[in-house]
Amino acid sequence: MHRRIIAPGALAAASVLLAIPASAASFTPGAPGIGDPYYPAYGNGGYDVSHYDLRLKYQPATDELEGTATILARTTQDLSRFDLDFLLDVSEVRVNGVKAAFTTSGEHELVVTPRTPLPKGTAVTVVVRYTGVPSSKKAYGFTSWHRTPDGGIAANEPEAAWWWFPSNDHPLDKATYDVSVLVPDGTQALSNGTLQSTSSKLGWTRWNWRQNKPQATYLATLALGKFDITTSTSEGGVPVVNAYSKDLGDNDGAARASVERTGELVDWLSGYFGPYPFSSAGGYVPNTTTGYALETQTRVYYSPRQFANGSNTSVVVHELAHQWWGDSVSLKSWKDIWINEGFARYAQWLWSEHEGEGTAQELADYVYASHPADDPFWTVKPGDPGPDNQFDIAVYDRGALAIQALRNAIGDDAFFAILKGWPQRHAYGNASVADFQRYAEQVSDKPLAALFDTWLYEPVKPATPAARTAKATPRTVASPAQPKSWKKIAATNEIHGH
Repeated sequence: MHRRIIAPGALAAASVLLAIPASAASFTPGAPGIGDPYYPAYGNGGYDVSHYDLRLKYQPATDELEGTATILARTTQDLSRFDLDFLLDVSEVRVNGVKAAFTTSGEHELVVTPRTPLPKGTAVTVVVRYTGVPSSKKAYGFTSWHRTPDGGIAANEPEAAWWWFPSNDHPLDKATYDVSVLVPDGTQALSNGTLQSTSSKLGWTRWNWRQNKPQATYLATLALGKFDITTSTSEGGVPVVNAYSKDLGDNDGAARASVERTGELVDWLSGYFGPYPFSSAGGYVPNTTTGYALETQTRVYYSPRQFANGSNTSVVVHELAHQWWGDSVSLKSWKDIWINEGFARYAQWLWSEHEGEGTAQELADYVYASHPADDPFWTVKPGDPGPDNQFDIAVYDRGALAIQALRNAIGDDAFFAILKGWPQRHAYGNASVADFQRYAEQVSDKPLAALFDTWLYEPVKPATPAARTAKATPRTVASPAQPKSWKKIAATNEIHGH
């Protein structure tokens, strides 16, 4: 801290010296976690990030990554030191241009001590230089970096950033991004947002991507390899960038037949959820052995396995619905996962209606009847499932049942007003299940606490299904026919089995 002495003489100097210890005592370390009950060590306290500028160089033959991350942030307390979530090997850290001390702690913490403490409200520029082989790094026994025959991929939930850039890794701290990647000629580098430029020199090509809307760290993705990239514009005017590994084999046709419909599906979803919230859309299918898909913002990650049995637009609908439910409006805490997954699943039910393969009500009846009262399915509480059940099928299917129950309770006019209004109300921000309940009550002018408690929080099967009339009983849907769309929807049950 720099203090200006405005009074002359020894007395003034002495008063300043006396003030320093008291002032310094107010500077404390930022918390090593942001306070999420499911993941206490994820994210960090003491600062808020506004922008990540990532300048990277990648060698696919060896999986070596070099990087310089410039992080723009502002302190939220008088800060003596702070943490970043990161796994690679750091050679230098600077804070506001001055070299800072750094060390590591725990499974994934980079601890930075600035030479001078940072007062609350200070604009901070943090520069981190680093190198490493991402595929060699694990935390908590796993990796979120997927080595491919021709490169590597960063995609996972709830954590993926640690393997390629230092961050405040929690959805509460969203930021914009510039990602610039140097790769050998013939290799492509994909990330979120829009491609600003490419340039080649001396056998290397630089790809510059920009995400100009706030983005959670787990929704940032990096794909490095040999891709066939397609570009188009949806009828509604949304630019679409898709990419496919050149070695997908037998899954190539089905992957393209699904993902190439992205523009059409974005426009269709806009009819329910309002204008598409980002500058581009798209997806990529790398040659990985994973089984999940992930709603990485504007550039969805799909595993080839999703298309092993042919095309499946239902999985594309699910991940694109997340662009509104989870990406633009992000959760406040990981226990709020129902808002992301329940509504993405319900979008699949709406697509089934659109395709004439089963209405949302028919799907709700089938799901309700498929799980007897003693099925553990009913013990998972979608409104707060716990970290071990965060991606349990009940969060998806019982979560969608809750949405159908809401629709039936308040009527279609209020229900579809909520579907369109919620992404506008909290655009580019964060919200909780409690926030959603209050909003639904406001729009519908109905008390909904009992309905939310029954469908999201009671660890038992509700006495009556999510039916349209109060006269309905469990007998009404004891043996409903399996909707035609069910197999396609069920094929996506493990898309978030990280």
